Amino acid sequence: MKIVIYLIAAYLCGAVPFAYIISKYFRNVDIRKTGSGNPGATNVFRSVSKPLGVLTFILDALKGFIPVYLASHVNGSIYFILAVALVTVIGHVYTVFLKFKGGKGVATGCGVFIAFAPFVTLLCFLIFAVILVISKYVALSSIFAACSLPVILKIFNYPDTIVFFAAIIALIVIIRHLSNIKRILNGTENKIILKR
Repeated sequence: MKIVIYLIAAYLCGAVPFAYIISKYFRNVDIRKTGSGNPGATNVFRSVSKPLGVLTFILDALKGFIPVYLASHVNGSIYFILAVALVTVIGHVYTVFLKFKGGKGVATGCGVFIAFAPFVTLLCFLIFAVILVISKYVALSSIFAACSLPVILKIFNYPDTIVFFAAIIALIVIIRHLSNIKRILNGTENKIILKR
């Protein structure tokens, strides 16, 4: 019963829609009705405010990190920890607070893997940054970083269960970015303009 309660709590933690809350509180903007309409950090960054977008990313990452970090102290089973990580990401992607229409799982997934493998997550973030500088596409950078995660975990000899879980998260990220992929191929995807 305690495990079920913890999993529900992890889902609700992941489901907190920081993009919506921050945009509404600071700018009185419904993030679902501006920009891409996606309630995620990138849309806040692009359509509302760059500092608020960064804040959203940090909070979305924290809501991925905290349940997984605490789970490792509640129950040492890797399967329990992975289950917590999965429901946390699902909570973000399919949040009950926004009629199950949430973000794309990148920031929350990043937080989850900071708890698992901080150095590998840093490497993936560097890959994200390099692809972003080259392409200017956040979606493409996110997909590259997510897909590189299980590969790098395998290179560093992490357990196959964690590698497989990373592959699942990468698949979720790809699926959530299918519309972005189509726009990139059509040349209609918005780019991020990076300034010094």
